[in-house]
Amino acid sequence: MTDIHITGGQVLTATEGFAATDVVARDGLIAPIGEAAGPGPAFDATGLLVLPGIVDIHGDAFERQLQPRPGVNFPVDLALRDTERQLLANGITTAFHGITLSWEPGLRGAAGWTALLAALAAETWTCDMRVHLRWEAYNLDALDTALADIAAGRVHLLAFNDHTPSILKKLPDPVEGAKYAGRAGMKMDAFMALADRVAAHAPAVAAARDRLAAAARAACLPMASHDDDSVATRTLFRGLGAAICEFPVDEAAGRDARAKGEHVVMGCPNVVRGGSHLNWASAAVMAEAGVCDILASDYYYPAMARAAFVLADRGIFDISRSWDLISKNPAAAAGLTDRGTIEAGRRADLVLVDPVARAVVATIVGGRVAHMTAEGGRRFARG
Repeated sequence: MTDIHITGGQVLTATEGFAATDVVARDGLIAPIGEAAGPGPAFDATGLLVLPGIVDIHGDAFERQLQPRPGVNFPVDLALRDTERQLLANGITTAFHGITLSWEPGLRGAAGWTALLAALAAETWTCDMRVHLRWEAYNLDALDTALADIAAGRVHLLAFNDHTPSILKKLPDPVEGAKYAGRAGMKMDAFMALADRVAAHAPAVAAARDRLAAAARAACLPMASHDDDSVATRTLFRGLGAAICEFPVDEAAGRDARAKGEHVVMGCPNVVRGGSHLNWASAAVMAEAGVCDILASDYYYPAMARAAFVLADRGIFDISRSWDLISKNPAAAAGLTDRGTIEAGRRADLVLVDPVARAVVATIVGGRVAHMTAEGGRRFARG
């Protein structure tokens, strides 16, 4: 593999912050900063920021490629290829796909889970696309499947979800109920009958959760709890080994997690839009207060890079600190010690960003050019 020489940019280095220096990607890794490049292509990054590739620890926007309308499905390979293009165009070089393994048939059911894992394994992807298993607590019928996939190394992060009580509460509302039935591709009466059967699993939910946590610990997987609604809930999942607190409903739960040295994840769309679409806590305020240390795409990939600039514009963070929330910190939480910062020996996952337009100009993954805009093409010399 030839060198790629990035010249003239402001580089976010791991030790000195931004520096006017060159970066060389060699054999897929970052060469010592400032080292001369050998033969190969070059990027003129004058006026651009050179930043570590974005690590998205929780994203489910791929679901819109699979099912753009309720009950309207498309082939998984087609959906994932388009998803990868979106990821790379937005500077995301590592993506944990939040794949829900639910008792609901269709998009989030067992068949969908199996098809997604098979499609991910069937191709070699440029973006490092990983599996974030979102386990629905009442889905006992799929417990053996989840345990087998964890043991086989097909899962890279386990999150504990429990949306069943809220689904059961909403089902009597014909509008809300129709949304769930439509997503599952079922008639309303059939979906309600299924929900009633699943609700009867309640006594066995805790034992299934414990088995999954034990399997994840044996596989050395990072674990997350989702929508923690109290300090007691966070304490429960901490006891299982879940050191990531995703989207805490109760700010006290997030504060408790951070006080214990754990990671707290909030959504980039929340930052960009100025608040939660569910009227929950402000991710920007929680980040500035030190409660949130990771931002994820959640349901909208373009929000990641933009959120870092929005935080910087608010005046508490500079761009180097806000970028840590979408690169360095999620990489650390996921146990990926080979990425997230620009320093010698790390993966050459880099994003060139126009700080005025707040737009990704080029994305490099593992030392290979993965995405370029027309502006990037004008700046690129093949050597």
